[in-house]
Parts: sequence; structure tokens; C-alpha cells
Amino acid sequence: MLFNSIEFLIFFPVVVSIYFLLPGKYRWILLLLASYYFYMAWKAEYVVLIMASTLVDYFSGLRMSKLPDKKSRRKYLLLSLIVNLGMLFTFKYYNFFSQEFREMLNAFNVLSDIPQFQLLLPVGISFYTFQTLSYTIDVYNDKIKPEKHAGIFAVYVAFFPQLVAGPIERAGRLLPQFHKVNRLDANRITDGLRLMLWGFFKKVAVADNLAIYVDQVYGNPADQNGIAAVIATVFFAFQIFCDFSGYSDIAIGTAKIMGYELMDNFRAPYYSRSIPEFWRRWHISLSTWFRDYLYIPLGGNRVLKWRWYYNLFITFLISGLWHGANWTFVVWGALHGFYMIVNVSTVQWREWFLSTSHVAKVIFSSKVLNIAFTFILVCFAWIFFRANNITDAGIVISKIANISLNLEEIFVISPREFYPILIVLFIMLLIHYFERNKRNITFVLSGWSRPVRWLVYAMMLWSIFLFGNFTQQEFIYFTF
Repeated sequence: MLFNSIEFLIFFPVVVSIYFLLPGKYRWILLLLASYYFYMAWKAEYVVLIMASTLVDYFSGLRMSKLPDKKSRRKYLLLSLIVNLGMLFTFKYYNFFSQEFREMLNAFNVLSDIPQFQLLLPVGISFYTFQTLSYTIDVYNDKIKPEKHAGIFAVYVAFFPQLVAGPIERAGRLLPQFHKVNRLDANRITDGLRLMLWGFFKKVAVADNLAIYVDQVYGNPADQNGIAAVIATVFFAFQIFCDFSGYSDIAIGTAKIMGYELMDNFRAPYYSRSIPEFWRRWHISLSTWFRDYLYIPLGGNRVLKWRWYYNLFITFLISGLWHGANWTFVVWGALHGFYMIVNVSTVQWREWFLSTSHVAKVIFSSKVLNIAFTFILVCFAWIFFRANNITDAGIVISKIANISLNLEEIFVISPREFYPILIVLFIMLLIHYFERNKRNITFVLSGWSRPVRWLVYAMMLWSIFLFGNFTQQEFIYFTF
């Protein structure tokens, strides 16, 4: 079930109404049934995978809590890792690696008959496996106590607002919330609806319109020109931001209405002045997950310098692979790993350079220039993220390298489709500007007068109905 569907606009009010009519001790049952139904709307049989992950990690958590030391708990942690990562590998990566291994053997004239399976990627498997894995790892490390209520733990794994595309929550933050009895609160509902409206605007009015141009260029890059490739790459940067952050806003808003607080997943990432700052603002739930459960266990920055660079690079490389079984994602992750290494390895050189050159100090201390340079680096990496394959990414880069400034070449779609994109993009950027130092639009609008707030709501609603793409496009991160 898509957030941007008629089905959800019926499903959610019904669930909320029943939720507040039920006594508190029975609400977990409604949330679990609603979450499983929400997921089964895509492919019913794959709910078995969520149930299997839930049972294994619930059992592992309870067993680990009864054992005194990490050594004796390790077998249950391994059980959780093998089951969850095994499912993830089987459905998401098996065909990719088996195909690559077959081609490698063929290159050495070794015939192989490695089987491949026609498996449909379960929606959200990368998200809920990481969420439940964080639970077992935290129990193993004595950071949290295991959840004894099997039903509430199942709700934590399958909570429908953030089930298929996050935010990837931590058990220590979300599980205790399911034990509380939330009452109907008008201010909370208003804040939730405000976030949902902002999310729908970003998805339906901005992202899905930008997709028309981006798909045209990246679908057949060889027939495009340089300026169209540049515009499509910049448009994709805002498409993926609006698509994914739009989902996160809707998820946070729906949870808030029922009384649950989910973590912020984006904080104006394109106002970042460096790549490290970008990753503190972009997909925060995933970047912090990799930081806590991969980067720090590898040693973080408390190791020899070469090992520190290795830890950074391998973390981003695996992060890229997490996004999909394609070399384009691996290159995307490797690029960001390279950016991070360059950033941390040149700190002293940059400080010396700034201290010796007044011109350099003026240029490199410019907030605008730093933001622009960071955005260019991010956009270059997005080329690989969006391209269908490495060959297409190379074509796009070659087109940009041979750019001409013929403005007539920007119209790879009709002006009737192109100009509304600019209008909704301008509205999004305007509001995004006010968000740059705030957590989200709720905090931005709370400081404005009521007439101004309602003007903003009307502007977003008008844009959705006038320019919105109502073809029910899937969210980009559903495929991850």
C-alpha cells in the first residue's frame, strides 16, 4: 500500500479512529494487524519473512538476557545475524553475486552452472532487517533490556508508518513508546497532519514531476545533450530528496498523530558545507546505524591513520551496496568514502593554506561557496546512483564534459511539463530555506503567525491539486 494512494487515505483514518476507541492494552493488536495488512497489500506471502525475523530476534533477545557474558550470548547473536542477513542476501544479492561469479569463471574458460532464482525483492527488507538487527546487537551489548511482550516486539519490527522505508528506529527509543497509552491530542494531530501535507507535497507535486524529466534523460542518455544531462542530474538530486524525505515526513506525521515519535531522517542536507556535514543531515537513521554498528566496531578513528581511512571507505562501500545489487551503488558508496577520506586527510593542509593566503581564507570560508562545492560533489555521485548501469553513468559524464550552452536543448520534455516543475521546485526550495536550521517544517511554521501558516498550507494544497502527479508512483527507496 502506497502512502500516495486512495487506499491509504481510507486505511489510515480508519486505523486511527479504531486506535483511539480501543482500550490502551489492546492497541498493540490493532497496530500489528494493521501493519501486517499494510505490508501484505504488496505481496502477502512475504509477510512470512517479517514474522520469521521477529520470532528469531525475540527468542534471541530473551535467551541472551539469561546468559551472564558475551561469549555465551554470541551464538544467539550469530543466529540473528545469519537469519536476517541470510534472508537479505538471498532475496537481494544472491543473483547479483552469482552472475558476477559466473562471468569471472567464464573469463578463465571455466564453465559453471550456478543457479539463479526468480525472486521478487521484498519491499522494505533492507529497513526492517536493520531495525531488528540493531535490537539483538544492543541486547548483546547490554545497552537495552530484551522486550518480553512478544506482540509489542512484533509491532516494533513491523510498525506500518516506517516499515518499508524507515526511519530505521532503535529499540531503546521506540519500544518503550508502545507501552504507553496515548490520548487524543489536538496539537499533536495538527503537527502530524502538517508533516503529512509537507510530505505529500514533496512527493506528489515535486518528486514525481521531476521524475518525468529525469527518466527521459537517464532512460536514454546517449540521445541527450550536455545541458540536459546537467539539469537532469540536479533535478534528480532534488527528486530523490523530495521522494525520500517526503516519505519520512509522512511516516513521522502518521506516527505522531497516534502519539509515537520517530526520529528525523533529514535536516536540510543540501545546505551542508562539507561531505561529513551532508551525512549528518542525509538519511540520518541509516548513517547513524552504519556509524554505530559497523564503523565504530571496526575501530572508528581510534586506530592508525591508514586503518581509519580503511574504516571510512569500507563503511561507505557497504552503505552503497546496501542500496542495491548493482555496481552503480557500489561506485556511489566508494565515491562518498573517497570524499570523506580526502576531507579528513587534508584538514591540516587546508588550515595551513588558509593561514597563509588571505584570498584563500575569503574563498574557503565562504558559506555559499562551500555549500555549492559540496552540492556539486554530491550531484556527481548521484549520477552513478541514478544511472541504470556503469556504461550509462559514463555516457552522462561524457555528455556533461562536452556541454554546450544551447538553452533550447533543455526541453527534452514539453514546456507544458517543464515549467510546472520549476514552479513547485521553487516553492519547495523556498520552504526548504527556512528549514535549514530547524528540525522540520513543524518547527519552522510554529514561529509564524496563523494567517501566514494557512497561506503556506493553501499554497501546498494548491500546488498538489494543480501540479501533482497522481499516477501513484512508488517511492524510490521501496526498491532498497
